[in-house]
Amino acid sequence: MSLEERAEEALGAIRERGTYRRMRVLSGAQSARMQVDGRTVSLFAGSNYLDLAHHPEVVEASARASRDYGCASGGSRLINGNLDLHEALEEELSRFLGTESALAFGTGYMANVGVIPALVGRGDTLISDALNHASIIDGARLSQATVRVFPHGDIDALDALLAQSATEPGRTLLVLDGVYSMDGDLAPLAPMVKSAKRHGAIVLLDAAHATGTLGANGRGSAEHLGVLSGIDVLIGTLGKSLGSFGAFAAGPAILRDLLVNVARSFIFSCALAPPQVEASRAALRVLASEPERRWRLQSNARYLRNRLAEFGISTEPSQTQIVPVVIGENEATMKVCEALLDRGFYAQGIRYPSVPLGTARLRITLMSSHEEAEIDALLVCRFPDINWLTGYEMIWNHLRNSTNLLIQAESDDTLFFDCAAHTSLI
Repeated sequence: MSLEERAEEALGAIRERGTYRRMRVLSGAQSARMQVDGRTVSLFAGSNYLDLAHHPEVVEASARASRDYGCASGGSRLINGNLDLHEALEEELSRFLGTESALAFGTGYMANVGVIPALVGRGDTLISDALNHASIIDGARLSQATVRVFPHGDIDALDALLAQSATEPGRTLLVLDGVYSMDGDLAPLAPMVKSAKRHGAIVLLDAAHATGTLGANGRGSAEHLGVLSGIDVLIGTLGKSLGSFGAFAAGPAILRDLLVNVARSFIFSCALAPPQVEASRAALRVLASEPERRWRLQSNARYLRNRLAEFGISTEPSQTQIVPVVIGENEATMKVCEALLDRGFYAQGIRYPSVPLGTARLRITLMSSHEEAEIDALLVCRFPDINWLTGYEMIWNHLRNSTNLLIQAESDDTLFFDCAAHTSLI
């Protein structure tokens, strides 16, 4: 079979399932308002949660590093790529997180597929939540450890697996997401960490969507829930709330030493480029000096969840800036996504295999720089073919008296947000 035949066979099956994907083209700086496929929209689909990707201090730090160090590290960390900037970033990350050490990786995916096999292998046990991220799943596969999966958030089921593993030879690693990326809920970390410690398990927490967004100091869901000291390995990203690129693993000093020696995704990769490193360092400084960004982000998320709940629209189990509106069928979900985009709002439709079959959804993500008027505009957006919000008329009647949004009435009395007026918010 030729390459073309193989590709067509696979793509044909994907199209048949209704899960064919394509990449949209975005233009301009990542922010709450930008160009998507040539249209100016309000962006409710990003992970630049604190709007730091275009913060003046972050941009200037990156530009200065380009001038002083160039645009590439020039090699792997173990040969010629270990710059003083990398060491400085890792020291600052460890101070920020309250750990003994940190080590930078190219991406969050690379961190998980490098760290997990460094901690467990054949003859060991890895215990994983059913909704853990794909990078955790792939890291578990690469480790060759025995993998046991418990139902999402089920503390009793987890405790039973930990108890079973404690009677068996080998190490046990419990891997959890801090914020689950498709549902926006938090792992019940307190009882889970307590159970893991009681049974002698190592705890790894992936804080990709929690770093910078939760906790008194922005250290993530473990800080938010008071269990930071119980986390053995903390994985985080530099490319979401921190507005740069890359990832890190943090923990005791010996963890860093171990990963430098055995984590293949670290050893056999070029180091992060200087502009990315310095952007991350600047973002950490902004995170400390402007905590209001984190507060505004969670305030916006509560506002959206509460407004939807007023009209009987469930966003359960979200507790964070990731707000799902489950529609169910793939085709209907993508029609809603496209109709919203036509009206000036980009909220991505998410389908299987990213979420279980029958739970396709709009995945709405908030930013600290979103205005309540923009959130209200998303709520009142109306198009004639799909009524994506149950009880729409109730929403409209309520919002009509509390916003200054311009509305246009068509002959069939369909109400929708006037895109010309929308540009005034952009």
